[in-house]
Amino acid sequence: MNKASHQNESRRERLARWLMALCASETTSGSEDQGLPALRAILDELGARIECQPVADGRTNILACWGEPLVLFSTHLDTVPPFILPRREGRVIHGRGACDAKGQIVAQLGAIAELLQEGVRDLAWLGVVGEETDSAGAAAALALADRFRACRALVIGEPTGLKLATGQRGVQHFVLRCRGKAAHSSTPDQGASALWPLMDWLQQLRELERPWDPELGPEVWNLGILQGGDAVNMVPDHALAHVHARVLPGSDLESCIHRLRPAQGEVERRLSEPADRYPMIPGFEHATMPFGSDAPQMRALVPDRTVILAGPGSIAFAHTPDECITLDELEGGVDLDKRLALHFLQS
Repeated sequence: MNKASHQNESRRERLARWLMALCASETTSGSEDQGLPALRAILDELGARIECQPVADGRTNILACWGEPLVLFSTHLDTVPPFILPRREGRVIHGRGACDAKGQIVAQLGAIAELLQEGVRDLAWLGVVGEETDSAGAAAALALADRFRACRALVIGEPTGLKLATGQRGVQHFVLRCRGKAAHSSTPDQGASALWPLMDWLQQLRELERPWDPELGPEVWNLGILQGGDAVNMVPDHALAHVHARVLPGSDLESCIHRLRPAQGEVERRLSEPADRYPMIPGFEHATMPFGSDAPQMRALVPDRTVILAGPGSIAFAHTPDECITLDELEGGVDLDKRLALHFLQS
């Protein structure tokens, strides 16, 4: 598309064009660089000063600046598998990353484009790798903090339905194991099943009432994996369960797991990330969000740690075969991001 065509292109069609181009590349975690040509084309279109930050083989964070950054927009470059080719059906764009998070990229860069046209500068945008898996991009991005010494706010894009997240719950991952004694299934009294005490342990955890927070929502946990035994005709001598929890500040879930542990049980903690609260900004809608993000780690990029988590689209469609976003939502995201930028630029 030539320059004259770009100038005549409507706002909506430009957003659709950008999103279709970004979603056409498979950027599942670990292969984010496959999307760089389409992303760089958009950033070149906006006249950005681009800096690449290698994170690992095939994985690169991208920083784009316009002036001295006072407001930093950011979201992640990776998507979850499987890759789903994009398609447009009227005002809806389907495909992997449509809302999580290539739609966020489009909304943020759309806002920056319009602010630049209105004479507003001192903006930056940062795309990071690995949010869906290891947060390697967020960890590496902290080395860029000296670029943002004057920055007043970090706006991270996630599908929040155009509302500002009040915070996010912490994340904990435990592996619960039980040991037993193997035996032939015809003589179970000669063995000791590892599965029964594990199942009783999990049931006791299920019966515990979990707390609720007005800003962060309920504390919940999920039994993601349950395994045991080696054959259907054997008494299992080993069993394990993976418990993944979204916890509130001061959670006692880990102590409850240990307190209820049977004699043959073992507990391994594989992950523990604290809950985080985000500022309430007057004039904007706020809501609790059920998911996590890189925001707790990346807010260290801003001197006073001001972070906003917000963007277009619904988390209900993210990570599903039906992932999609409407062009109305994208335009709403542009409007929201512009308002946020102006709020902090004028403060």
